[in-house]
Amino acid sequence: MAAWMLPAAIAGANLLGSAISGRSAERAANTAAAAQERSAQLVAQASAFRPVGISTRFGTSQFQVETDPATGLPRLVGAGYTASPEIQAYQNRLSQLAASGLGQAEAAQAAAAPLGGAAQSLFGLGAGYLAESPEQARQRAFNMLQDVRRPEQMREESRLAATAFGRGRAGVNIGGAGQPELFALARAREEQRARDVLAAEQTAQQQIGFGAGLFGTGAGLLGTQYQLPTQALSPFMTAFGAQQAVEQAALQPLEIGSNLGGRAVNTAGAQALLQGGLGAAQTRLQGGLVGPTLMAQNLATFGQNYMQGQQQQRLFDFLSGMRQPSVTSALGQGTGAGYGFEDYGQYL
Repeated sequence: MAAWMLPAAIAGANLLGSAISGRSAERAANTAAAAQERSAQLVAQASAFRPVGISTRFGTSQFQVETDPATGLPRLVGAGYTASPEIQAYQNRLSQLAASGLGQAEAAQAAAAPLGGAAQSLFGLGAGYLAESPEQARQRAFNMLQDVRRPEQMREESRLAATAFGRGRAGVNIGGAGQPELFALARAREEQRARDVLAAEQTAQQQIGFGAGLFGTGAGLLGTQYQLPTQALSPFMTAFGAQQAVEQAALQPLEIGSNLGGRAVNTAGAQALLQGGLGAAQTRLQGGLVGPTLMAQNLATFGQNYMQGQQQQRLFDFLSGMRQPSVTSALGQGTGAGYGFEDYGQYL
């Protein structure tokens, strides 16, 4: 083989090894990816929700599970329950009670409607009593008392005048206080006036309290208007709550089946399956890469060894030629078949 062909042979061996290694790596990667996808699919199947049909005294549960055509995994498409005959009978009777209670609530609401009108009237009356300020109310009460007392006071004045002048006492003045009967009358009226001022104050306070009381009474009537229908709803709410309790008893099979389906999911096993599948895929990938790599290395080593062997053979041939006798002239011109060192380069 010519010397120039040896590097080309080595390069070809390396190229061939690289091609073999690349194709094997691609096949190993595809195999590993397929193993991973299969592991993931198995994990998904192991983790899928699988409800369990349950029957109790109160009912029976039903679940509809289908296979998803896109993923091949089970999926829940429907769920329901069937109440037992006993529960159904309870539901029918409670439904009648609830309807009756609702009718009573509606009648109570109609009966309580007039209370709203009465409350509004009381609010109006209370606003009238509270329209005056305390001073205005006190003055009005005082004036009313004075108006009531004025006729009696006029009669007293007439009697006093008739008595005093009739007896000749009109001009009597004792101690500078004036006519005694008139002085006594004036003092009595001042005392009465002071009592009337206190009475007017009390009357004003009573007026304000009465007006506020009217508002309170109206508010009470208005509250009663709303309380009556609410209280009348109690029989309906009781029957309705009992219906819910009965319905919950009938729902127990559905809940138990769902809970059992969730517990049936083997999460730990699915995780172990996934880890095992991924580990196996990695092992396949490494195994698929080791063989081609060794082959490429062997091809490169073979080319290098072959080149070294060729070089050694040419060196041996050269040294063998130097040991042959050669005839030289006195001028140093070679006349035989010997070789010079300058000729060795053509064999490298």
